[in-house]
Amino acid sequence: MDQDRSPPFRRFDDYRWEGVAHLPYKEDATTPFKSVTRQVLFHEPDMGCELRYFEVAPAGYSTLERHEHAHAVLILRGRGDCMVGTEIRHVETNDLVSIPPWAWHQFRATAGEPLGFLCMVNALRDKPRLPTEADRAAMRETPAVAAFLDRTERPA
Repeated sequence: MDQDRSPPFRRFDDYRWEGVAHLPYKEDATTPFKSVTRQVLFHEPDMGCELRYFEVAPAGYSTLERHEHAHAVLILRGRGDCMVGTEIRHVETNDLVSIPPWAWHQFRATAGEPLGFLCMVNALRDKPRLPTEADRAAMRETPAVAAFLDRTERPA
């Protein structure tokens, strides 16, 4: 079998897939996030895409970021809150979130359960950009975003 291709079948057990590495969320530990793991479930060079599973532990959150590439997220497990642009929504199992290019976004799990989701992205994609102080100030002009950021930026 070609090393760059995904195998045709993978068994599932408790949100882990057979033969799939359970990895840290980011290779760069300097990006701000809390309690997130990832698994690359599908990588197909001819299609130019990857299907990944992320799991945010209870009360954890993904990095607040934006980038040029769009992606789609399907919630598979749990509940939480999600920010896309200036919109904040409660998300739960089977919800679909479309993230357009350059939209600030972040996922946060509720305190009592993990939030697990599939994410479809381009295999070759630009690196995420973190907000500057000026970006954060601009985001805070929307009251709902300011309240969301206050909940994720509080020191532990």
